[in-house]
Amino acid sequence: MTTVDLWTQEFQTNPYPIYSRLRELAPVHRVRGPMGADFWLITRYEDARAALTDPRLSKEPRHTPEWLRRIGAASEGEGPSGKNMLSSDPPDHTRQRRLVSKAFTRGRVEALRPRVQQITDALLDAMAAGDEADLVSAFAVPLPVTVICELLGLPETDRDRLHAWTDALERPTFTEDDVLARKTAATEFRAYVTEQLAEIRAAVDPGLPPEQQPGLLASLIAGAGAGDGLSELELIGMTLLLTIAGHETTVNLIGNGMLALLTHPEQLALLKSDPSLLGPAIEEMLRYDGPVERSTIRVSTEDVEFSGVTIPAGSVVYVSINSADRDSARFPDADRFDITRFAGGGEVGHVAFGHGVHFCLGVPLARLEGQIAFGSLLRRFPDITLAVDPAELGWRGSGDSILRGLTRLPVRLR
Repeated sequence: MTTVDLWTQEFQTNPYPIYSRLRELAPVHRVRGPMGADFWLITRYEDARAALTDPRLSKEPRHTPEWLRRIGAASEGEGPSGKNMLSSDPPDHTRQRRLVSKAFTRGRVEALRPRVQQITDALLDAMAAGDEADLVSAFAVPLPVTVICELLGLPETDRDRLHAWTDALERPTFTEDDVLARKTAATEFRAYVTEQLAEIRAAVDPGLPPEQQPGLLASLIAGAGAGDGLSELELIGMTLLLTIAGHETTVNLIGNGMLALLTHPEQLALLKSDPSLLGPAIEEMLRYDGPVERSTIRVSTEDVEFSGVTIPAGSVVYVSINSADRDSARFPDADRFDITRFAGGGEVGHVAFGHGVHFCLGVPLARLEGQIAFGSLLRRFPDITLAVDPAELGWRGSGDSILRGLTRLPVRLR
């Protein structure tokens, strides 16, 4: 059997050659690693789409094995980010998603455009004071975390603490110290959210309907008070989820996407010469080196089969999103970065945002932030280049972390 080690520096830096071998030789692969990790990895596109919609692969935490509970990635009634729609199956998931989805309609997200542009411009103004910058810390992190704070109704001044907590929750756990750090971050983050919800609840105007309350959390609290809403545990879990998912993925989209452009100068030149390619370029960035390397945890409630391999009941299953999006059976010349790949319109087909009932709720916001971020950055600094050799860059994500993103991206602005 082909063996893969997800914890090596080689894999963390560039997992795609390994994913290619797995798709060919062991598309459904059992992975064993540190801290008792034992899970199945699905790597082909068609299998990925099927797995992401298979009701036998449950998101309910009650099915998770003991090793996930031990490392703080699940508890009896909650997933790693609490009790929320990401760790629920229908019909519970359906109810929670319906309540939150009102904040992420295309119309409501489009109304955020002027404010997102304003935040972007302020960050670029600050970067312009120097000739070089770390694009991750100076731009990719503060932009989406500021936006999600304003959307939820959390203090912008807390954005650094929020990012530190979410970063700690997504780090791999190789030792007991890593487990303790994750659990400490989870406890502190939950205490903060509980305190913020209490303050927001005290400020809710009972005379206003939920949709007119200032901020999404106030809307959800008002809805709960009207008998159509989330429980207290669900409110906490939803806040944790939206804070993490609402910015960490966009951080990685901006960092990974800019690295792809900067290491493919002919594609960068094409985009600068034809700004109408910005939308298709972002879809290609998501496909080529997306921000979410693997799906969140699923557990098989009965034996399931993919590509002729039977995954036993009770197994932890991950779908490799980034491997599926490099599958040449779906995307011709899949290892080539081509910003015109999706220029013809129609369905893009990548699974960077997931697939099925758990398809990412924040897609309109992610695309809006991406369009403003990349468009504004390239207009402001058209001569931007990498300031280091790509081989020197470090990556977050490996092992039991599902995200893939750069720790830093030093660039020359002029």
